[in-house]
Amino acid sequence: MLRLSLTMTLRDWRAGELRFLLVALMIAVASLSSVGFFVDRMRNGLNRDAHQLLGADLLVSADQPIAAAWRLEAQKRGLQLAETVVFPSMALAGEGDAAQSRLVSLKAVSQAYPLRGNLKLQQGESEIITQAIPQHATAWLDPALMLSLNLKIGENIKLGDQQFKVAQVIAAEPDRGAAFMNFAPRVMLALDDLPATNLIQNGSRVTYRLLLAGQPASVASFQTYLQTAIDTEKLKGIRLESLESGRPEMRATLDRAEQFLSLVGLLSALLAAVAVAMAARRFMLRHVDACAMLRCLGLTQNQVTSMYLIEFFMLGVIGSAAGVVLGFAGHYALLEWLGKLVGNQLPPASWLPALQGVLTGLLLLIGFALPPILQLRNVPHNQVIRRAQDAPQAMTLLSYLLGLGMFIGLLLWQAGDIKLGLLTAAGFLLGLLAFALVAWLGVASLRRLRGLFDNSAWRFAITALQRRPGATVIQVVSLALGLMALLLLTVIRGDLISAWKKSTPADAPNQFVINIQPDQKDEIAARLKLFTQPALYPMIRGRLVQVNNTVLAADSYQEDRAKRLVDREFNLSTMNDLPAMNKITAGHWFSDASASQPEASVEEGIAKTLNLKLGDKLTFAVAGQQVTAAITSLRKLDWGSMRVNFFVVINPKAMAEMPQTWITAFRMPPKEKKFVNQLMLDFPNLTVVDVGAMIKQLQDVLDQVISAVEFLFLFTLASGVLVLYAALAGSQDLRMREAALLRALGATRKQLSQAQWIEFFLIGGLAGLLAASGASAIGWALARFSFEFEWSFSPVVWVAGLAVGATCALIGGWVGLRNVLNQPPLQSLREG
Repeated sequence: MLRLSLTMTLRDWRAGELRFLLVALMIAVASLSSVGFFVDRMRNGLNRDAHQLLGADLLVSADQPIAAAWRLEAQKRGLQLAETVVFPSMALAGEGDAAQSRLVSLKAVSQAYPLRGNLKLQQGESEIITQAIPQHATAWLDPALMLSLNLKIGENIKLGDQQFKVAQVIAAEPDRGAAFMNFAPRVMLALDDLPATNLIQNGSRVTYRLLLAGQPASVASFQTYLQTAIDTEKLKGIRLESLESGRPEMRATLDRAEQFLSLVGLLSALLAAVAVAMAARRFMLRHVDACAMLRCLGLTQNQVTSMYLIEFFMLGVIGSAAGVVLGFAGHYALLEWLGKLVGNQLPPASWLPALQGVLTGLLLLIGFALPPILQLRNVPHNQVIRRAQDAPQAMTLLSYLLGLGMFIGLLLWQAGDIKLGLLTAAGFLLGLLAFALVAWLGVASLRRLRGLFDNSAWRFAITALQRRPGATVIQVVSLALGLMALLLLTVIRGDLISAWKKSTPADAPNQFVINIQPDQKDEIAARLKLFTQPALYPMIRGRLVQVNNTVLAADSYQEDRAKRLVDREFNLSTMNDLPAMNKITAGHWFSDASASQPEASVEEGIAKTLNLKLGDKLTFAVAGQQVTAAITSLRKLDWGSMRVNFFVVINPKAMAEMPQTWITAFRMPPKEKKFVNQLMLDFPNLTVVDVGAMIKQLQDVLDQVISAVEFLFLFTLASGVLVLYAALAGSQDLRMREAALLRALGATRKQLSQAQWIEFFLIGGLAGLLAASGASAIGWALARFSFEFEWSFSPVVWVAGLAVGATCALIGGWVGLRNVLNQPPLQSLREG
């Protein structure tokens, strides 16, 4: 049987029977593997770039020195290590009456710091990247500290018992972050110099950090090891920080990026499945007569099935391997096309996309080529003489259920997200059924349209569509599914990019001003009008001491983050109106004028962490006073907006007597640095934090993803064109016989050509309208339940669907069927 299969494979190849199917499979696998290779490298690169904001892949933070055993274990696992020690201290500059002191955030760093990202130094008007750390007896300072202490390079600063020479000015730290405890100006020195300062004493508030980096699997394994040790030994004051737990604004951007890149893979998988199914169906139709002849020559049903299964398996392996090679080359073309937008050298590709590509090709063939092959086993012997007999139906429903199961599994695999995969799969399966029903009803109603125009080409077109209703329905459904994928990608891409840009806009604030006193508020607001209409928010420091009737203690919560939240002071605020970029998810925003009791609005994430719900009463201790407020609403914050956000907001009437300072955020053009310097000179108590580097990194990640999406859209477009061609070329043989018969009966070439164009226009127009409806419905579902951003229906989608559907059908028809009328009628009739 293997020899017979090889013989038939070579015969079919020489006859051109396998070329279309091979091309469809190669393009499908090439498209998927190109996406796979690029997404694999891009995801690793995006996570690497995002980890630069941590300075590592994993941080171990503790109130006590990190255990030496943990460092040894990390080294055994092949991880890179670095250490930092951070604590507040006083810095002294100058001598005698000219001496000045300032509260600073002292940071001692070890060799190899940072493990991820780059430390930048300021030299004149430019910034340079350095791989070094401060040398012995030298210190690096923030520009703000240099200004406030009136220091210059080469002068001395005293930290504890030790004098240090100011050697460099820090422009950016990868792991500085935006936490309020980091808002004090930075002084950085070598870790080996820290003991000489004698600054760390009993009771000092010191944070010890162990930075770790390495292969993702090794880091994850070590994180599990540490968490197990912490839980088993019930260690206190130790925190594990990763990208997921420590950077909500970057994690939100990456989550959306990965979801959308997964959606691109889903749509490519869908189009690949449709293309292979259409090509396999065409193969089956063209081999009905050959199967009947083989049955007459003595082959059994099982032998016929085995022969074609072996042939398809060989085709699948060859086509999948070739597709993976093309995809690997294609992803390099993508990287070259992106150019500077990719920027940093991406990590090398893994073998997973190649394996995924080969398995995808085989799954596509098994799932979508097996049902037509099983139809061939039922070809009767008399098919040889009864040429007009219809093609056999599927042996059982099981083969189609197998194809359906393969398709859903493929979607879930490509998505890497169960919700996203199931939503897309359900949408397309429902679309398939709805499209088939509407197409059948449309074909059934064509009879009334036959006499609409007194034109022979029009009548020929309507009659042709009614003569083969099954083929017409298949063409409409195939075109609609392909176009729906393209429209969905186009629509969702535009809305997603728009949502991203709204959440992290180019004009997002890059300066935070903290500790504004009440008597300074009006003057600072007036100065900030130079750049924007400032929004100043009151900030009140308070500790959560009671929830309902439960007084909180260290053991009130088991989760480490919850323990930290109740162990520190909250930054509370009070305001009348719901802040921008905040959305109420439960309850209602308070009305201060009608409030008879204190009311609080709580961020939904912290509410989940602390097990809070609507109606719970929170008691905060503020400067020796207590205020109890009932939760009347939960809010969702957009962490990517980089605006002032508060976990808890209480109505103004309840906080009127509480001591408060003010905070604001604004965007300052890069050339206006003198403004901040002058502001700090005039108001020495202010703390101004520059988060421009963080904004830039978020924007860089977003730009990379958008650029990748733009290119991956071209792959999906190519797959869509293949589907359109397959849908129309599948009826090429039947059309050639019909055209030959009509020409033999007197129809002119012009009449048949016009009839074909009308037929294509009707099929494409109906498919386009169906595709637009399906894309809008799935787009709404994905936006509502997966991506979680606002969605609005646009009538442009239906206009575009009609136009694109008709255009694609006309172009595809011309490409696939341009030879139908070129073949002599006599030859077509002899071959038929």
